[in-house]
Amino acid sequence: MNTIPAAMKAATAPQISGQEQVSLTSWSVDGGRSLKIAPAFEHAKRTMLLIMGLVMLLLAVIGAFLPVMPTTIFLILAGWFFARSSPALERKLLEHPKLGPVLRNWRDHGVMSRRAKLLAAGGIAFGYGVFILLYEPGLLLALVVGAATGSVAIWIAMRPEA
Repeated sequence: MNTIPAAMKAATAPQISGQEQVSLTSWSVDGGRSLKIAPAFEHAKRTMLLIMGLVMLLLAVIGAFLPVMPTTIFLILAGWFFARSSPALERKLLEHPKLGPVLRNWRDHGVMSRRAKLLAAGGIAFGYGVFILLYEPGLLLALVVGAATGSVAIWIAMRPEA
């Protein structure tokens, strides 16, 4: 039995495995691929992206006060989510006097200032030190976490400078 509403069957795709597909809206993701979303779910998608943006912004604010938690990556993620859900909130982030230039440099050119790189590397090293002192991990876990955090620090150091 076909339960797809007529309004959703406006332009159906070719049949696959004997089942009819619904007309879908697509939005581009990396690599030229597209993610297909039924029009009925467009509002839910935007709402979820907005919620994720707000969560990332909250984590960035917390990270501004906790030395072991990053701030910048959560701001970058908040901007990404807001760009897809709330252009007004994205604009507020990009126009912020302190945060805006850093976010625009990253978004438009993929660059970081030397100061931001040094702060990131210092935060990574501090966080790793706190991890070692408070958690007292075994050798294997210490090496794995050290390799992961070291890789991130190297990746940050290799970014072009503003």
